Amino acid sequence: MERIALLLATICYLFSFGHTLFALGAGRFQPGRFNFIAMAMGALSQGWYLSMRGAAEHACPIGNLAEILIFLSWSIALIYLVIGPAYRLSLMGAFTAPMVLLLQIVALLLPGEIRHGFFRPNPWVETHAALSIVAYGAYGLACVAGFMFMVQEGQLKSRRPAPIFHHLPPISILSEAIKRLVWIGFLLLSLSFAAGFIARLMVSGGKFWFSLLIWFLYAGILVGSKQGLLSGRQLAIATSAAFLLALILLPVIEKLSAHA
Repeated sequence: MERIALLLATICYLFSFGHTLFALGAGRFQPGRFNFIAMAMGALSQGWYLSMRGAAEHACPIGNLAEILIFLSWSIALIYLVIGPAYRLSLMGAFTAPMVLLLQIVALLLPGEIRHGFFRPNPWVETHAALSIVAYGAYGLACVAGFMFMVQEGQLKSRRPAPIFHHLPPISILSEAIKRLVWIGFLLLSLSFAAGFIARLMVSGGKFWFSLLIWFLYAGILVGSKQGLLSGRQLAIATSAAFLLALILLPVIEKLSAHA
């Protein structure tokens, strides 16, 4: 049943992405309910998988890199389903689906891994880990919004904007969405550190310093934005680059956690 849930999620995200590519290729893209429903069904299927894994392991289903990537992609999709309608970002699903689909496929292609037993019977430890990944989900969606910002800015400068230009949100809304999403991720990551301190996790080693690096990186982005040191484009580039770095460090942090 777990494989069926993952297969259903992959198909839903693939349909969302494929529908967007087909519509853009035909030159008649219209943001509608299809992408949103496909993303919602994908997130629901992933939630089904994660609930089954959690029930089987009696722990938060993030015990190896594959589970972490699935949890991360689910977090990105879930945050989009909440944030997208609030900011009138109906087209964000078209940009979010490829990222979520890629993370899901990588998780499926990873060789079978033994679930690490680094979770002691302490709810604060699991809270610490889960909040960290959800924070990464917010950062991932900020990366998507940043990419949309750069696409829209390019269209504004173009003498012949593509049809997609008329469906993208104004860059002012995208810029505000980026800031809000970075704030959400920053607060969640801060709460994750607090849960780790309560659980008396080791405040040393590579895992802690890599995680702290991500925290300081996004703190710097927020300060730069607040002080007017970053333009909208620079903010979009910074958030995208920071998330790529966070993704690169994620497997390293996971391995260090396994040996903690």
